[in-house]
Amino acid sequence: MAYIPRLKQEYKDKVVSALTEEFGYKNVMQVPKLEKIVISKGVGAAVADKKLIDHAIDELTMISGQKAVATLSKKDVASFKLRKGMPIGARVTLRGEQMYEFLDRLVTSALPRVRDFNGIKATGFDGRGNYNLGVVEQIIFPEINIDKINKISGMDITFVTSADTDKEAKSLLTEMGLPFQKN
Repeated sequence: MAYIPRLKQEYKDKVVSALTEEFGYKNVMQVPKLEKIVISKGVGAAVADKKLIDHAIDELTMISGQKAVATLSKKDVASFKLRKGMPIGARVTLRGEQMYEFLDRLVTSALPRVRDFNGIKATGFDGRGNYNLGVVEQIIFPEINIDKINKISGMDITFVTSADTDKEAKSLLTEMGLPFQKN
């Protein structure tokens, strides 16, 4: 028997029926699902020091369990001493099993480690059913050894769903375990 991540099984067993009940979907295929999670990190100081990109890639690789890639600048900006094609960040896109595993680790072990945590803001929706979450410190992830980091930095986590509206996406992410703030 193949391994199925806990959240994937929970999506099939509970989330689909809960969302069908809430929104009155006629077909199981209408129920929105999580398509991918993109974790990105901008490293502006990498213009001066190229090793910072390698550290960012290593950290994202440890956090996500998948190899991260460097993002390159798209244009020249003289005031930032930036040239087209220079590495200025890192990102990783998670799909399938690794996506569910990362979401499970984020909800159960990383977010509770945030100082003075009251839930995540519900204002990060883009109008098309996707949610953006900013993490201020990468040390909330248990995979990061605090003694080996050279600089505390944040990252952006984007949840891409197949939902048509923000309301559907929020219901989906709430059912998946993301702790949104109570208004």
